[in-house]
Amino acid sequence: MRKLNPLLKRGLKAVENGDLVKVLQTEIRHEISHPRFHGVETGSLGDFKLDWDSPESQDIVLKRQFVSGEEVVVSALLQPEPIELDDDLVFPREALAKVCIKKPGISSILQFHCRVYETGSGSSHFDVEKARFIRSLVSASSSTYRDNFLRPIDFKLGHELRHYLISKGISEGLTNFIVCHLNKKEQDQYVNWLRKLESTMSHSPKP
Repeated sequence: MRKLNPLLKRGLKAVENGDLVKVLQTEIRHEISHPRFHGVETGSLGDFKLDWDSPESQDIVLKRQFVSGEEVVVSALLQPEPIELDDDLVFPREALAKVCIKKPGISSILQFHCRVYETGSGSSHFDVEKARFIRSLVSASSSTYRDNFLRPIDFKLGHELRHYLISKGISEGLTNFIVCHLNKKEQDQYVNWLRKLESTMSHSPKP
């Protein structure tokens, strides 16, 4: 949940005067009449499908199945802290994504930890920051499970792994979708929270 904006912060003092409901209603009207991300580039899922997107959760899950049986799964959520916006950026938060790739007939999984961020109007980028090889717990003994690693990626290897993930469908259209959808999702959750709070306060007993 993003931080309360100055209007709502000022309204906290209104609790003492019994005017919090009015402040909440003003905030809700402001958020609805001034949508933060109206008309921005929404991106494209490409060959992925949105497999999980609960209104109550912070994350989403995207899946793609190749004809060969290979499966690519992307889970993503917003960074906890907002970034400092400049004039070319719209979205206040970057995204963290885990990309998992599983080959048919093989129980092990390749997992890549990525940072997804907006670079300008209608454009985005992703960096591969860590990589992990996950063996099957069923087939891997304690002596072989050392192959399960999670380590930072240097620039050169990260560049190569990024092109590998692009070949699996992690396109700019998809990263645009991830950044846009998650920021819009947080905005919707914020408005819903305001509405629930306003409803609770409206029906609470008067002192």
